[in-house]
Amino acid sequence: MISATTPHTASRFKRIRGYLAAFAVAGIAGTAIIAPLSQSGPALADEAFYERIHQEFVPALVEAPDIPLAVAPAEELPPEPAPVAEAASGGDSVAGLPRYTGGGSPAEWMAAAGIAESDWAYVDYVVSRESGWNPNATNSSSGACGLVQALPCSKVPGSGYDPVDNLRWGNSYAVGRYGSWAQAYAFWTSNHWW
Repeated sequence: MISATTPHTASRFKRIRGYLAAFAVAGIAGTAIIAPLSQSGPALADEAFYERIHQEFVPALVEAPDIPLAVAPAEELPPEPAPVAEAASGGDSVAGLPRYTGGGSPAEWMAAAGIAESDWAYVDYVVSRESGWNPNATNSSSGACGLVQALPCSKVPGSGYDPVDNLRWGNSYAVGRYGSWAQAYAFWTSNHWW
């Protein structure tokens, strides 16, 4: 009886199998090297993100514009109410809090607040929409203040306008209420508030 595979045929199959394996390895390696180079979209988004979070904050020293106002005669003005001393608890007023006059960048503030670098993109998204990274941002109707728009501002230990204090409080809020910055981001994108 004659065997279907002769020594000559078996070595030929091994050789072909070896060529196919080498070809497959070359194809996979080529894809792994070439594919990342062809994706330019995310790289541009990452560059913009890093450029934004490393911008230095410089407080604006703006003089009040000269706007002519019509002044009512003194006899038509109601009497001024007597000033009321603010309670020792601090109240919810943001008028008494000192505004932030220091410098720094969002990256420095997030690092100092103890926010993991892996969460910075989520923080950037929320804070960019809440305050535009302006530590002195105040919502005139609600009194929310600072980078993350803490409401009331008195919830923030330290100063609501200090970016590190505000972000530290915001980090606790995001993790405590939503479980993580990623989930806070998901809530914000669905509701446009947090």
